[in-house]
Amino acid sequence: MIIEQIRIIDPKTGRDEIGDLYIDEGKLVSSPVAGDTMHIDGRGLVAFPGLLDMHVHLRDPGLTYKEDIQTGTEAAAAGGFTAVACMPNTKPVLDTPEQLAYVAARSQEAAARVLPVAAVTLGLAGETLTDFAALQAAGAVAFSDDGMPVDSAALLRAAMQNAKALGLPIISHCEDREMVQNHGANEGAVADQLGISGRPAVAEAIEVARDLLLAEDTGAHVHIAHVSTAKSVELIRRAKTDGVHVTAETCPQYFTLTEETLLTQGSLARVNPPLRTEIDREAIITGLLDGTIDCIVTDHAPHSAEEKAAPIETAPSGMIGLETALGLTLTALYHTGKLGLIDIARLMSTAPAEVLGLPYGSLQPGHAADITILDPNKTWTVDPAKFRSKARNMPFAGMELKGRVRTTICGGVVTYEL
Repeated sequence: MIIEQIRIIDPKTGRDEIGDLYIDEGKLVSSPVAGDTMHIDGRGLVAFPGLLDMHVHLRDPGLTYKEDIQTGTEAAAAGGFTAVACMPNTKPVLDTPEQLAYVAARSQEAAARVLPVAAVTLGLAGETLTDFAALQAAGAVAFSDDGMPVDSAALLRAAMQNAKALGLPIISHCEDREMVQNHGANEGAVADQLGISGRPAVAEAIEVARDLLLAEDTGAHVHIAHVSTAKSVELIRRAKTDGVHVTAETCPQYFTLTEETLLTQGSLARVNPPLRTEIDREAIITGLLDGTIDCIVTDHAPHSAEEKAAPIETAPSGMIGLETALGLTLTALYHTGKLGLIDIARLMSTAPAEVLGLPYGSLQPGHAADITILDPNKTWTVDPAKFRSKARNMPFAGMELKGRVRTTICGGVVTYEL
């Protein structure tokens, strides 16, 4: 395969130039291969290293009425993702080598690479650590009890020590569970207007501070999931300055929306952690600009229409994001002049691969031919009815975005074409 005269963006090498890309037997090579018959015209388009979403919920096993590995990876490919890291809060939980073997078997025909994140504790119950070494041998790329914070500092400290010995990160969901309960909005003016209880921003910051101290103590790599508050950004920035091994992620909803969205979108805008204030949104953007936040992820969280039709107080938290993440990011950060294309490729491809220690995120010869081809200037309107995901729960329907995936290539195979 030859991709001709495309703008090549590779954050790993700093490359940003028009050129050709050559693919042979699933890898990028330095020169054309005799007999190449498949040519892609790249004029006017951009090639990123394949996007890698290190935080998705594929709901498989056990919750496949919401999503499954096949539909989830088809949605990923449509969004330009060539790899996704799936969180362990399935039924049963991904807490044993046998459960990771199930994911591996189900992923054989998937439209993207599926990278399992294994549970920190058995059943996500926060009581007994899983067998980290056995889970790594079974394919785990990280450990997390995402959705269920590890309340015991002593247990999390032991988990960090185990993870450090294996060279894998702990992905930490930072919320004080007693403070947040199951409240559906940010604590503040909007929750008051809706007449519902809120999740205080300090509940996130307290847990971020705790986990940063534990990472400093153990020398482990802690990755802070779905950062949503200004105070969390400040704490992570300070910890990085102090040499703590911390990386962090955020999601498009936290730099494009605020709590005000709940007033018009209701339960579709209920996420965990919740949408915050304009001050928090601006701080998230600043954190992306100055490198405090390393990655943009989706936290793709499918739910059925019936579940999301419930009131804000009782509806499940989460929104889908695989098919809108790149468009939202380009619209909000690139077309506003805040970030360049090479920065966005780093945040959505190269940096997530580095956080997980994986050999992706580059367009250099010898690397896997995982490529996202996009038209950064293509205007389109979000229409959930056309999504590959089983779910439709998101508040962006009808929004006009600028920047869209044209073709996704995973391991030299075209997995999506617009």
